Amino acid sequence: MGGTFEPLKGGGAAIALDEIEISILRSLAVQLLELIGPGEPEPAADADPLAVLFASDGPTEPPSDPALARLFPDAYGGPGAGDKGVDPEELAARSSEFRRFTENDLRTRKREDALAVVHSLSGLGPAGEGVAVLELTGELPLRWLGALNDLRLTIAARLDITEDDESAVLFRLPDDDPRKPMVMAYLWLGGLQETLIETL
Repeated sequence: MGGTFEPLKGGGAAIALDEIEISILRSLAVQLLELIGPGEPEPAADADPLAVLFASDGPTEPPSDPALARLFPDAYGGPGAGDKGVDPEELAARSSEFRRFTENDLRTRKREDALAVVHSLSGLGPAGEGVAVLELTGELPLRWLGALNDLRLTIAARLDITEDDESAVLFRLPDDDPRKPMVMAYLWLGGLQETLIETL
């Protein structure tokens, strides 16, 4: 192994990471947790699930932070989107209602994915040759896929990457450009995500 995910016998994936890679991944996952914010309190164990659903009071407006807007997009494409002949105000109302009932659950899932990354990296230290082997089994590979995707979306929003052809200039930045480390992280996370998908 060398910086890419490989299949484990019996299912799952493994990757060799050095101390710097472990530190970067942990730091990015913690920053993602801070961006997503704290979770909603858990309903009581004896609470009626239907009552909890309809009492849901999630956000109705899209986030103002561009990174959060990427992580929690409008269900109907936002302003100016939609089918011809559909009233934009009606689309906005639909998006608002959809967000109210789904965003809290989506935040919880994204938070759990990022926490899974942090927890699986905790205590992982270099063994031989300065690298540690991280093994992901059970639900962890899918948790990692979700977190890697969220990290890439967040970095893309911070770098204003929308489409590959429009943002190609970012990938040829000089070494002294302050955006260079973020671009390198974006590309590295993309490679991790791609090899994890191929492995699974």
